Amino acid sequence: MKAKSIKGKSTGEIKAALEQSMADRFKPTLAICFISKSQDRKAISQLLDKEGISIFGCTTNGEFIDEEPEKSSAAILLLDLNKDHFQIYFEEYPEKKYREVAKGIAQKAKAKFPMPAFLIGISNAAADGEEVLRGIEDICGPDVNAFGGAAGDDYSFTNTFVFTNGKDSGNGMVCIALDESKVEIKGIATCGWKAVGTEKMVTKSEGNHVYTVEDVPVLDLTAKYGGIENANPENNNLLVEIAANFPLQLQREKGDPVMRPGLMIDWNDRSYYTSGSVPQGSKVRFSLPPDFDVMEKVIKGVQNLKATEMPEADALVVFSCAGRILSLGPLMSKELEGVKNVWNVPMAGMFSNAELGRATGGNLEMHNLTTCCIALKEK
Repeated sequence: MKAKSIKGKSTGEIKAALEQSMADRFKPTLAICFISKSQDRKAISQLLDKEGISIFGCTTNGEFIDEEPEKSSAAILLLDLNKDHFQIYFEEYPEKKYREVAKGIAQKAKAKFPMPAFLIGISNAAADGEEVLRGIEDICGPDVNAFGGAAGDDYSFTNTFVFTNGKDSGNGMVCIALDESKVEIKGIATCGWKAVGTEKMVTKSEGNHVYTVEDVPVLDLTAKYGGIENANPENNNLLVEIAANFPLQLQREKGDPVMRPGLMIDWNDRSYYTSGSVPQGSKVRFSLPPDFDVMEKVIKGVQNLKATEMPEADALVVFSCAGRILSLGPLMSKELEGVKNVWNVPMAGMFSNAELGRATGGNLEMHNLTTCCIALKEK
């Protein structure tokens, strides 16, 4: 499989880049598109559709095809993958039926391919990505390869979208099902955030709403560990500070912990809503603000994936949490450069609202503050 990455800050730039990429008779069949809401994604999709290219698309909080993060642009990975080796599915999820919709897609994919793997994009910030993964596992088993991310909206926290040829939704999922007997896909989700303090018990929670830890309001305990003095409604930067620097780390019986940053505060009882479920009775630890080790752990994780499971790749797809670039700033380019250099193949990625994948040694889960790297190779 041949792959090429293109980017642009207008439909015209994408059109020119697409034409240039195909000048040597390269005929892409699949485009993985990460496009800012500020761009005309429908016009860009029409360019690709006109060339007979299948589209997997998400809106973003930022985009990249190399080590330089961009904003308000389009980043596209073009692949000439055999059309018999993949299928695009696009479904909306009415009435929050995330698991049922995912099961339906997985059933279709399993009927088409003996061993399907999945690349997933979800829209609507309230969508439960873990339920999507559970639906796929219901049909394909717990060892299924499934990776992806939640669409972004340039940090506006309003509406996110996924799209494909002729379809666009703020409440749905787009999915590439791959025939794993023909296409090798391996991925890793890793964050690098260091934990601080001892394990603490979540004493009251409902789903992703965490009320108390060790019978203390979770906001107060977070402020104490983070040294946050102005944990009040007047502090406009409080949520960014908590989410980017002091997320909870949900401990697991096996595998790495899963990041659960606070995303919305209920000032009535100083509780907050996190990015994913935090079961009552579970154990959590707090996090230290990130440093260089955060990037090094991600890069080493990807290097280990190459050394142990995926010695060669044709292309690389990356979903990196929007919170990482808020925390790491200009240093983010160092992480992207390190990831890119592992296989040194065409890459496209986005800064996402959440990441879907398997933590090292763990289960399929929805992550935050995490980088999910997916390597592809046609057999």
